[in-house]
Amino acid sequence: MANPTDTEDTDPFDAIVDAPFDAALSERYLVYALSTITARSLPDLRDGLKPVHRRLLWTMRQLRLDPGSGFKKSARVVGEVIGKYHPHGDTAAYDAMVRLAQDFSLRYPLVEGQGNFGNVDGDNAAAYRYTEARLTKTAMQLMEGLDAGTVDFIPTYNGEEQEPELMPGLFPNLLANGASGIAVGMATNIPSHNAAEVIDATLELIDNPHVEHERLMEIMQGPDFATGGQLVDSAETISEAYRTGRGSFRLRGVFHAPEVDAAADRDAGIERLGGGQWQLVISEIPYQVPKGKLIEQIAQAISDRKLPILEDVRDESDESIRIVLVPRSRNIDPELLKESLFKLTDMETRFGLNMNVLDRTRTPMVMGLKELLENWVASQIEILQRRTRHRLDQIAQRLELVEGYIIAFLNLDRVIEIIRTEDEPKPVMIAEFDLNDRQAEAILNMRLRSLRKLEEMQLRKEKDDLLAEQDDLEKLLGSPARQRTRLKKDLRTLRKDYAEETALGRRRTRIEEAEAGIEFSMDAMIEKEPITVILSRKGWIRAAKGHVPLDQDFKYKEGDELAFILHAQTTDKLLIAGDNGRFYTLGCDKLPGARGFGEPVRTMIDLESDTSIAKMIVHRPGGRLLLASTSGKGFLAETGELLAETRKGRQVVNLKGDASLRVVREVGENDDHVAAVGDNRKLIVFNIEEMPVMARGQGVMLQRYRDGGLSDATTFKLDDGLSWTMGGAEGRTRTENEIWQWKVARGAAGRMPPTGFPKDNRFS
Repeated sequence: MANPTDTEDTDPFDAIVDAPFDAALSERYLVYALSTITARSLPDLRDGLKPVHRRLLWTMRQLRLDPGSGFKKSARVVGEVIGKYHPHGDTAAYDAMVRLAQDFSLRYPLVEGQGNFGNVDGDNAAAYRYTEARLTKTAMQLMEGLDAGTVDFIPTYNGEEQEPELMPGLFPNLLANGASGIAVGMATNIPSHNAAEVIDATLELIDNPHVEHERLMEIMQGPDFATGGQLVDSAETISEAYRTGRGSFRLRGVFHAPEVDAAADRDAGIERLGGGQWQLVISEIPYQVPKGKLIEQIAQAISDRKLPILEDVRDESDESIRIVLVPRSRNIDPELLKESLFKLTDMETRFGLNMNVLDRTRTPMVMGLKELLENWVASQIEILQRRTRHRLDQIAQRLELVEGYIIAFLNLDRVIEIIRTEDEPKPVMIAEFDLNDRQAEAILNMRLRSLRKLEEMQLRKEKDDLLAEQDDLEKLLGSPARQRTRLKKDLRTLRKDYAEETALGRRRTRIEEAEAGIEFSMDAMIEKEPITVILSRKGWIRAAKGHVPLDQDFKYKEGDELAFILHAQTTDKLLIAGDNGRFYTLGCDKLPGARGFGEPVRTMIDLESDTSIAKMIVHRPGGRLLLASTSGKGFLAETGELLAETRKGRQVVNLKGDASLRVVREVGENDDHVAAVGDNRKLIVFNIEEMPVMARGQGVMLQRYRDGGLSDATTFKLDDGLSWTMGGAEGRTRTENEIWQWKVARGAAGRMPPTGFPKDNRFS
C-alpha cells in the first residue's frame, strides 16, 4: 500500500523543465505548423482531397448514399463526420460539404445536394437540418477500389474506427476540381481543369515519359472554371506559370447574347433595340465573384459617376446568368463600356496559381505540371499493383477451396460415409484426402444442394478461369509495360464520361488572349459639353453651361470680383497655379454650376490660406508654358509635367526668399523669342532657345535688375512683332515690328520699351 505522505512530500516544481523559451516555443509551433500543413490545409496530390473532404466522402459511402439511393439529411452526414472522423466544429464540416455540392464552386461536384446549397449570388446555404445530400458518380469513381486493398486504412482520432488514408479512384481530382488553402507559412491555389484534357495529357505522358512541357500545354490549354469566363493572358504567360507551378491569370467575364441572330452582335453581347438603341448582356462572370457583389459594384460606379456612360444595370438571370447593361447614349462605344467595366469592377480578376501539394511522402512541395502528372501516374501505378496483389490473394484463397471441393466431389461417397460414421470427421478427411484445415472446414459446411454433377463441372470451369486470371495478373504485376497499358485502358474508359460532347465535359472557360482594346481613361467617359469657368478674387469657382461672352457680368459675393474667366469643355483639365509655385489640377466635369456663387476652390484643392492664385488655364496636351518668378528667373515647362494626381498639387517652381510666381503664360506653337520687362521699366528680348525646358526648379535668369524684379514676360514670333494691349474699353492691341534694337542675350539689363508701352508694365 502506498504511503499517503508520498504525495504530500512531492514538490510540484520538480516537474518543471528548465528550457529556453524561444526553443520551447519554436518546437511547439513547428508541431502545430506541420499539423496544419499535412492534416488540414494542403491537398494530397494522389486524390486532390484535404482530410475533411476525404472524411465527408467516406462517411457518405458508409451511409450508402450512392447516386442510385435516396437522399439523407445533411445533419446526419455532418453528425457522423464530426462524431467519428473529424473532431472539429459542425460549421466547418458543413461548409466543406456545401462547397462539394456547388456546381459554381466545383467543376465536377462530388456531392449532389437537394435543397438550398447557396447560389452564385453569394447567398449562404440553408442550415444542415433543411438540406439533403448524396454522392455523385464522380465521387464514386474517385472512391472506386476502396474494398480492393488499394490503400491503407488508419485509425481515427479516438481509435474506435478506421478511415482510408486516401481515395484510390482514377478520377484526376486534384487538377479537375482544383484546391485552395492557407496553411502556416505556405498556401495552395490550384484552378480546376477540364477532366478530358487532363486525361489526354496523362496519356501523352504515359506514352512518352520525356514529353516536353510545351506539348503538354498544347493538350491541356489551361484552367476550366466552373463559371466559365475568359482567360485573356498570352499562351506564353500561362505556359510559364504551369512550368514553375506559380503564376497568375487574368480572368474576365463574358459578354454574350445567345438570342441575337447576328453573329457579330451575339458574340459581342450586344442586343439591338428599336431606334438605334442597344444594350450589353453579361452571360458569364469570373470564378469566385458573387453575382450580387458584381451588380452592386456596377451600380455603385454609376452612383459615384465613375461610369457616367452607363445608365442602368438589371439582373435578369434565371438558371443562367443574364446581366443587362443599358448605356446612357446609343452613340457610346460598346468596347469603351466593356473596358470601363474591366477596370472598375470585378468583371476582370486575377487568379493566383500556386501548385503546392503533399507528395506521396506527405511532404509539401510546389510542382510544375509535368512533375505533378508524373507523381500522379506513379501513385496510380502503385494503386494498380496493390489491387493486383489483393486480387491474386483472393484467387489463391478461392483456388484452395475449389480444389478441396473437387476432391470432395471425386470422393463423394467416401466423404458422406466419413461424415455419417465419424464423431470427428475433419481430422479423418484431412488425413485421408490430404486436405488442409480450411478445405476440410469448407467441405463440411457445403450445402446438400451443391452435391450435383453440374456443380463439379462448374467448379472445374471456375478453376480454369481463376488460373487464367491468375496468370494474367502475375504477368501484369511483373511487367511495367503491361501496367502502363492497363492504366491507359482504364483512363480511356473513364474519359468517355467526361468527353467534350457531354454536358459535364464541355469546356466552359475560353482561353483567348485579349486584343488591344480602347485605352481606358476616366476622361473618355465624360460627356463633352462646352462650359465657361469663372474664378473670383476670393477663390470661388463655378462653371456656366455653354461658351458665354467673356465680358458678361456675373454676380459675386459682396467685396468679391472676377479674377479669371475662360472657355473650356467638361472633358478638359484646369491648371491652377498658386503664387507659391505649386500647380493644382481640377477636372472641369467636377466644377459646381453657375446658378449660385459656386464653391471655394480651397475645398477642392489643398491651397494654403496665404497663397494667392497666380493663373488659371486649360491644360492642352503637348503644350508648353513660360514660367517666371518675381526674382527674374524662369524656364519652360511641358504641360504634361504639370498635372497633379492629388489635392496637394505639384511643386513646379522653386522660390527663394520673398519671390513669388509672377508669369504663367502659354507658349505659341511658332513663338521663337521671349520678351521680359522689369519693375524698372526695362525691356529685353532674346531667343527662346536660350530658355531651358524643365519639370521643376528655379530656372535661369531672364533679366537682371538693380532694383525691383520681374514685372511680366511673354513669348512671340519675331517676324510678327511684339504686341501688347492698350487698355481702355475697346481693348485695342498695338504691335511693334521694329523690335531688333531690344534683342540681346538672355540675362541683360535691357532698355526702355517703345513709346506707348503700358504704364503697368504688362503685356496683357
